[in-house]
Amino acid sequence: MIQGTGSNVGKSLIVAGLCRLFANRGMVVRPFKPQNMSNNAAVTADGGEIGRAQALQAMGARVPLSVHMNPVLLKPETDVGAQVIVQGRRAGTMRAREYGSRKAELLPKVLESFAVTGRDADLVLVEGAGSPAEINLRAGDIANMGFAEAADIPVALCGDIDRGGVIASLVGTHTILPENERRRIRAFLVNRFRGDVSLFDDGLREISARTGWRSLGVVPWFDAARHLPAEDALGLEEGKSGGAVKVAVPVISRIANFDDLDPLRMEADVALELVRPGEPLPGDADLVLLPGSKSTIGDLEFLRAQGWDIDLAAHVRRGGRVLGVCGGYQMLGRVIADPDGIEGPAGSVEGLGLLDVETVLTMDKRVVEVSGAHVRSGAPLSGYEIHVGCTVGPDCESAFSEIAEGTAARHPDGAVSANGRIMGTYVHGLFAHDGFRAAFLKDLGGASGLAYEAEVDATLDRLAAHLEASLDIDAILAVAG
Repeated sequence: MIQGTGSNVGKSLIVAGLCRLFANRGMVVRPFKPQNMSNNAAVTADGGEIGRAQALQAMGARVPLSVHMNPVLLKPETDVGAQVIVQGRRAGTMRAREYGSRKAELLPKVLESFAVTGRDADLVLVEGAGSPAEINLRAGDIANMGFAEAADIPVALCGDIDRGGVIASLVGTHTILPENERRRIRAFLVNRFRGDVSLFDDGLREISARTGWRSLGVVPWFDAARHLPAEDALGLEEGKSGGAVKVAVPVISRIANFDDLDPLRMEADVALELVRPGEPLPGDADLVLLPGSKSTIGDLEFLRAQGWDIDLAAHVRRGGRVLGVCGGYQMLGRVIADPDGIEGPAGSVEGLGLLDVETVLTMDKRVVEVSGAHVRSGAPLSGYEIHVGCTVGPDCESAFSEIAEGTAARHPDGAVSANGRIMGTYVHGLFAHDGFRAAFLKDLGGASGLAYEAEVDATLDRLAAHLEASLDIDAILAVAG
């Protein structure tokens, strides 16, 4: 199990790279994360959902996705509450305090999924969440030491030297843990070192002397990590300038499934601008992309509070184009109705009115992989749906795409305005399809020069080689037994 001295120290990518490294050695390896918190989800073949980071790790391991790779997924809806996904299915919404008092009830499901994940595998690589030193959260823990103790697995602790204080973080974690949990940590590694790694040799010796843990090595900064999907919104990089097509994306407060943006960021002919709260939408954008949201009504209010609705109306008057994906699509309509109070008090709110459609939020959640074709260009596309609500209206008669699940008959998806400049779709991940992305960019006056999934796969191989050269891999296998 790879635990960290804190959040965002690089655990996810370390596990992804090790998955590819051991898969390249011919081992059957699988990733596992007991509990994840992210609105960036992936859809499994059986219609469940797991954290996007575990999907990347499964790609590293070259194995199909399974809901058991991430049995508990928390999807924040407000600052104090989250939707709880258990073994791929929605189990309800809980406030943080309620979840804290009930999370231990989920341990049997977590251990069940761990057993399923390990079936017929040579090695399971487990990713922790946050830090085991958060002892105020230790009661009922299923994410770090609570899981490691219950599953009786060894731990390696990862620290991030780029943020500073890595010696204190590693030694401090040792100091604060009880003796049995200190013993469970067998080794440590230092991540994201810039410069001459040998300059930290004394640091490694000092950490080992103070903790008794074995050093697995130091991982230098891996710049190509920007070509891999970020796990959560904290990992969203700034946009990229240059290119014939400028795409502006307002960063809403509950942005979800924002891996839709990754292929666009990597296109040389696309200038992607992430518009932060308090900033205006750029007046020279060719396309404004409204991303997915975990709380459509709340994020619509957030969007208006930034004045982005006014900027968007001006963009449309200038002849600009708009694409709404999932929650962004729902915002583009005339009305969003929430009769059951799924996102808050029951009622309806006025949408942006750029598409002649209206949405009714329902308790039924659609989670499915789809494929089909873009209506305007005829280009093939594929992706996934993960949403609540049904959208209907006159503009739906001009569908964005025709899609299907598996071998089922195709059906219309999304809506396009009469002038063709306002578009909405429920399909996430469509820009990862090279054929669709090329056709869409051509329509905007740009060109595609990217084979996206091939580039991600090649980057995983480069990451594996990077870790092979940096870490004591035989020591990792020895710790894992």
